[in-house]
Amino acid sequence: METRISELFAPGSGQNGSGSQEVGFNPLNGFGALSKKASGAKNNKRAKARTTRHSKPSHYPPYLPPEAEEGNIEYKLKLINPTQYRFEHLATQMKWRLQEGRGEAVYQIGVEDNGMLVGLSEEDMRTSLETLHRMAEKVGADITVLRECEVDYDSDDPRKIAEVLIRKVPDDQQFLDLRVAVLGNVDSGKSTLLGVLTQGELDNGRGRARLNLFRHLHEIQTGRTSSISFEILGFNSKGEVVNYSESRTAEQICESASKMITFIDLAGHHKYLKTTIFGLTTYCPDFAMLVVSANTGIVGTTREHLGLAMALKVPIFIVVTKVDLCTRATVERTVRQLERVLKQPGCNKVPLVVGGPDDAVAAAQQFAQTPNITPIFTLSNVSGESLEHLKVFFNILPPLSNSKEQEELMQQLTEFQVDEIYTVPEVGTVVGGTLYSGICREGEQLVVGPTDSGQFHKLTVESIQRNRSGCRVLRAGQAATLALGGFDRALLRKGMVMVSPEMDPTICWQFEAEIVLLFHAKTFHKGFQVTVHVGNVRQTATVVAVHGKEELRTGEKAVVRFKFIKHPEYLKVGAKLLFREGVTKGIGHVTKLQPASHYHPTPPSHSEDDEA
Repeated sequence: METRISELFAPGSGQNGSGSQEVGFNPLNGFGALSKKASGAKNNKRAKARTTRHSKPSHYPPYLPPEAEEGNIEYKLKLINPTQYRFEHLATQMKWRLQEGRGEAVYQIGVEDNGMLVGLSEEDMRTSLETLHRMAEKVGADITVLRECEVDYDSDDPRKIAEVLIRKVPDDQQFLDLRVAVLGNVDSGKSTLLGVLTQGELDNGRGRARLNLFRHLHEIQTGRTSSISFEILGFNSKGEVVNYSESRTAEQICESASKMITFIDLAGHHKYLKTTIFGLTTYCPDFAMLVVSANTGIVGTTREHLGLAMALKVPIFIVVTKVDLCTRATVERTVRQLERVLKQPGCNKVPLVVGGPDDAVAAAQQFAQTPNITPIFTLSNVSGESLEHLKVFFNILPPLSNSKEQEELMQQLTEFQVDEIYTVPEVGTVVGGTLYSGICREGEQLVVGPTDSGQFHKLTVESIQRNRSGCRVLRAGQAATLALGGFDRALLRKGMVMVSPEMDPTICWQFEAEIVLLFHAKTFHKGFQVTVHVGNVRQTATVVAVHGKEELRTGEKAVVRFKFIKHPEYLKVGAKLLFREGVTKGIGHVTKLQPASHYHPTPPSHSEDDEA
């Protein structure tokens, strides 16, 4: 699999990808059951399969996958007049599903535990939804009916099934949080799309919507993003959008929203590729959104960005923009081109074209449950066509990690990755980054390093902010900025970690990694220098040894020893690794560390003292 990803990085590769699998919504239920076809089917069989896929079912009952014991999806045939004991049991069960989904659960009403869609009469459905409302009130949650669907089950009376979203912000959180990295070629409309989503106003066709996202004058002048910027889109408990159209500040959005999508806007131009890779490896996005222009299709860095997301195992979905500039035939040609690339052996994805709100609901659930599903949206930032489908998708998209994984991370010692460093007037030194593990509180004592000499310095966290609003406690997986007061900024750099004093961090000059060479023009051998990305670490390293081989060629695997050339770094065994140098690219994971020495924490250094 990793070897085949190399096809995405080779120039001009994959133009003639063959189809391997197709997906459609099952007409029996409309709830996203997959219908598959063999890759070697003849053209007439393909046409026949497409026809039958949309025909009316004869006698087979509709179905969903059987209900899972774990996860946030619950099937209920009906909820009619439960006893008090039964009601308490149902409320406890809802709490469990909400905990599994980290604040979100989906109830399918009219569905048996084995997945059969039986359906309910109009009266039974109304009574069941009333009971569900009472259950949600009992646990302090809100419910939103996502969709209702009639089931043709050899019955004269119409029978319905309903899909309901239950949302409750956990007591220890202000809102649910998802991070989405935005990828795509230059001029594909990434920043414009984010401007339309977060500002609530459509674009004028000349890039007005993106102006608020740019951080530098040259970005405004060229219209091209060169840095990493963050934008937020909120949803309240009823699933309604909360953005800057109704809220003046980020604090107001955070107060009104029960779910927050943080977009990481990355650069599309090839000369800013190192910034894009840094954003993907450092900020740990939950999902990646690949933006493709309908009028140009797959060009430039599109294929490379897709390969990077797949190499880092970030689930990806695709948004085709600028459909207002093209004919329907051009849009369909771009979608077919994307489907061919996604079905290549290197990707092995199942494309899922979203054509309506029901498709968006099903796509969000299938996308989270099945890693090889890739939803494709087609929309316009100028006319607003199909923009609502993407908003529905974001509203329902569940977090990938469950509550058990989150609890395990929070019980570990504190580890905060330093990604950005600022000096704020009247505040002092501020660092931005992600809390990898543990819990961080205001006033906590931590150590930061390693320095060029491998040392760690003591410091105190004076205040914390998330999404530009104050926060007293930071939990594993959350991104934030920490104020360090008078700590000397000169002692900090990107790639450092702030850890608990009880931790014994392993710092190293040399490490070994099992790698796959994705693309290289010649041969990869001892003495070659590459830029290595491991999490928030980005530094040039020299190849000290290639075990078992003299040299490597494109697509080959090996265990390689690297040596950093500037200063030691804090690494972990098993961490994902990505390296590059010109057109040379490779991926892998760290297998062995060669510790430099054990750290010795030194007292904090304050800039005021130095000035005095």
